[in-house]
Amino acid sequence: PAAVAELKVPAFIGDHMVIQRDMEAPIWGWADAGARVSVSVNGQTAEAAANADGEWQVKLSPMSAGTGHTLEIVAGDDKLSFTNVAVGEVWICSGQSNMEWSVNRARDPNIEIVNANYPEIRLFSVQHKIAHEPVDDVVGNWSECSPNSVPGFSAVGYFFGRELHKELGIPIGLIKTAWGGTPADSWTSRPSLEACEVCMPTVEMWDQRVADYPATKEKYDASLSAWKEQAHKLVDNAKRPGDPPQAPMNPLAHPHRPACLYNGMIDPLVPYAVRGAIWYQGESNAGRAVQYRTLFSEMITDWRKQWGTDFSFYWVQLANFRERLDEPADSDWAELREAQSMALKLPNTGEAVIIDIGEANDIHPKNKQDVGYRLAQHALAKNYGKDITYSGPRYAHMKVEGNAIRLGFDHVGGGLVAPGGNLTGFAIAGEDQKFVWANAKIDGDSIVVSADGVASPVAVRYGWANNPDCNLYNTAGLPASPFRTDDWPAITEGKF
Repeated sequence: PAAVAELKVPAFIGDHMVIQRDMEAPIWGWADAGARVSVSVNGQTAEAAANADGEWQVKLSPMSAGTGHTLEIVAGDDKLSFTNVAVGEVWICSGQSNMEWSVNRARDPNIEIVNANYPEIRLFSVQHKIAHEPVDDVVGNWSECSPNSVPGFSAVGYFFGRELHKELGIPIGLIKTAWGGTPADSWTSRPSLEACEVCMPTVEMWDQRVADYPATKEKYDASLSAWKEQAHKLVDNAKRPGDPPQAPMNPLAHPHRPACLYNGMIDPLVPYAVRGAIWYQGESNAGRAVQYRTLFSEMITDWRKQWGTDFSFYWVQLANFRERLDEPADSDWAELREAQSMALKLPNTGEAVIIDIGEANDIHPKNKQDVGYRLAQHALAKNYGKDITYSGPRYAHMKVEGNAIRLGFDHVGGGLVAPGGNLTGFAIAGEDQKFVWANAKIDGDSIVVSADGVASPVAVRYGWANNPDCNLYNTAGLPASPFRTDDWPAITEGKF
C-alpha cells in the first residue's frame, strides 16, 4: 500500500509466530512515510525508516531456539505487540491437493487429532488467492498445534513437522500454502516462466485464452439471453426448455493460469526466513511430464532466487495409482516421477518415494503419516546432522553381462532387500524396445536382471507404470525409486 498512517505488518507476523533460528530474520511492514520503526524481541532491537511508499524492513540478528517471547513494533505513537512468539525451524508446505489434504481426512484421524497436543508446533494456513500481479499480504493466522487447530491442517505438513519436533525438541513453524488440482506453472513467477523456453507454450496458451475471453463472454451472454427468451416461450406453452448454453471458463479467475498462485500465495511470503520447503504436487502436470523436467527445476530455482538463498527443497514423488496392468507399458505418471527425480541435480534437494503406499482407486492415499516421516528423514539427515538412512535405493549405473544386465545403486543402506521373497517390477528389452517382465536377483549391492527370449538386452525399467507391482527396498525400509536405464522417446514429449 502507498504511504499509510497506520502501522501494519503482514498476516504471518503475529501472535504464536515462529521466527527462523540461527539466521537473520527479516521483519517488515508499512507505516507513515519517513516514520522511524523499531522492532524488539528477545533482548535485541532493530530500527529502520519507512520509505516514501511507507514500506520498512529490519533484519533481526540470529537467535537460538526458544519460546515465550514478545515481539514489539513501534512507530511514533503506534505500537504493535505480539505474544507467545517462538524461535525455531520454519518450513513452507506447498503443492496441490495431496499437500492440502487435511489431518481429519488422513489415516486414523480420530487418534491423530486427539493426540495432537504440541504447543511448540505452530500452524499457519494461507487462504487461497488468485492474483495477476504479486500482492503484499496473505490472509491467515498462526495457531498452536492442538486437537482444535490440527484437523483442517495439511496432514503431510503436520506429520513432517511432528517428526522434526520429536527429534529436535524445538519449536517448528509450518506455513501451508497449497491448492488442490493446480499445476506447477501456477506456482512459478511470470518472469521465470518467460525466461524458460519450454514453459512458454503453456504461458502463451493461457495468454490467448485471456485475450479471447471478452469476445467469448459476449457471445455466451447473447446465447444465454436468446435461450432465456426461448425458454420463457416454451414454459408458457407447457413445454420443457433444453439445457442453457455452458458458460465459458474465465481464465482470469482460474487457478491454473501461470503465475497466479505464485503472485497470491508465495510472493507475499518473501523474504520471511525459512529453513526450506516441502512440496507434494505433480498429478496435474503428468500429461506433460517432459516439460516438467524443466518446469519443476525452474520453479525451485525461482523460489530460491526470490528468497535470495538456496534453501532446502524436498518433495514427494507421485504415489502408485490407477489400475495395475498385466504387461509392461508406457506411463505418463512414470515419466512424471522421472521428471521429479531429475530435479535432484539441484543442490539441497531430496525426494521422498511413496511408490508403495498409494491407492489404486484414490488419487489421495490416506497414509500421510509415512509421507511426512520420509520427508522428515531428508531434513533430519541433511539439515540437522542426524546419522540416518534417508533415501531408498536409487539407480546409479548399469553393465551388460552377456544375456543379463547388472544394475548398481546408491543409498543401499545396510543392503538391498525384497520383502515377500522374489523381486518384482523389473522389465527388460533388447534393441527392439519391447519390454517383457524380467527375472531379477539381488547380488550384493547389485541386481542382475535377465529374461528368456531377450538374448541381447540393452535396457531395464523398474516400477515403470502408473501403479507398479514392485518391491525393492533397503534395510531401512525405504523403497527404491522407479527408474529406466534408457532414454527412448517419451509419450509426453511435445505436450504443453
